[in-house]
Parts: sequence; C-alpha cells; structure tokens
Amino acid sequence: MARRRSGFPEYASVAEKKQKARRQLEKYQATHPGAKPVTIQGTKIASSFWGKAWCKHLKYYADYDNRIPRGRAYLKNGFVFDLFIQKGAIHGVVYGSGDKLYDVSIHMAPIEDQRLIEQIGGHIENLEELAQGKFPKSLEKEFLTEENGLFPRINEIQLNCTCPDSAKMCKHISAILYAVGARLDAEPLLLFELRDIDTSALIKKSVEEKMNSLLENANSTKSNRVIDDDSVLDEFDLE
Repeated sequence: MARRRSGFPEYASVAEKKQKARRQLEKYQATHPGAKPVTIQGTKIASSFWGKAWCKHLKYYADYDNRIPRGRAYLKNGFVFDLFIQKGAIHGVVYGSGDKLYDVSIHMAPIEDQRLIEQIGGHIENLEELAQGKFPKSLEKEFLTEENGLFPRINEIQLNCTCPDSAKMCKHISAILYAVGARLDAEPLLLFELRDIDTSALIKKSVEEKMNSLLENANSTKSNRVIDDDSVLDEFDLE
C-alpha cells in the first residue's frame, strides 16, 4: 500500500476499496472454492424479517458503538470473504488493512427456554411461515427483545479474531455479525440452527395443537348431536 511521507496510508475512495476487495476476493476463492462471501446490493444490509431483526438487535451492543459502524462499512465494501453458520457458532474471514485476512469465530450457548416450543410452536403451521416470520405480534415482542429469546445478549457470546486489535469487538467481528443479518435474508432458518432450536419440533407442536382442537370440536359436535337425538326421541315419545 502506497504511503504518504507522513507515514499514513494514502486516501482511497470507497469505489477503489471495493474494486481492490473484489480482486482479493477472486484470489481467495481460487484457493478456497467452497467460500461463501457476503455481498451487499444497494444500501440496506438486510430486507427480510429475520435479517432486519438480527441487525436491529445489534444496536443493543451499546458498549461497542464505535466498532459497530466500522463493521457495517467493511461489510458494505465487500470485505467479508467467507461466512459459515452452524449450531452454536459463526465463522468468517474478513479482508483487512494491508491486504491481510483475519479469521473470526463467534460462539454462543444454545437456547434452553422451552417457551419457544410451547408458545411459538403453537402458532407456526409450516416452515415457510417460520422463515417469513409470520407469527402473532405478541410473540414477536416477547422473543425478539434484548432480554429474551432468539438473539444472544453480548454477555452470552464469545468473540475471537486473529487481528492485533486488543478490543473485545473489533471491526472484523462487527462485520461478521452484520453479515449474519444479510445471510438470513437468503437462509432465515439458519438462525434456528445457530441457536440449536429444532424447527421440526415447532411444527410438530403446532400440528399437535391443531389436531387436539379438531378432536375437541369433533367431540363437542358429537355430544350436541346425541343431545339433539335424545330430544327428538322425547318429542315423539320413542324409546
């Protein structure tokens, strides 16, 4: 990287940074054919229900206000070269200063609160509804807040980056956290895999409740018919 006489890097426009990142990404993909980079089209990081909810939750990490905006810029400039989400963990590779690549890993404990199964499960009829975030507003308020549910609090996650920054959350970690929101646009159910929530259990719970409701209605209808039949017999003095 060219430097001024003062020792500071020469100024590069956003367009120049993006162009350079694209060249470096091509080199990275040549040696890592399975890489899954995250690219942003337009100004919004996420547009889906779960993607926007994840990004909105990051504002609760107030202790890292000075790092969060830089992470967004890194993501929008195309610096997230790889992102992999699995049960309890997020792994990523971020392109940084001096053409260096930094490995980021984020770990979190699974959700053990069975209310998710008991309450959300009773209102989700299929995976498509779950993926689109279609459930009652009351549940959204309960499970998508800072204190509860699906999104981890800052004290519940372990953050690691191979960069020399001594801060707990560097700009590379911030970029990966925002990249998760973008990835959820395309693969929303990854959120449930990340938090170790069995989506089939949610659907099963809903099916069970619907079947119980149908059986109750059927029994109620049958009971009414019996009463009606007895009334008819009495009316005509039949036994």
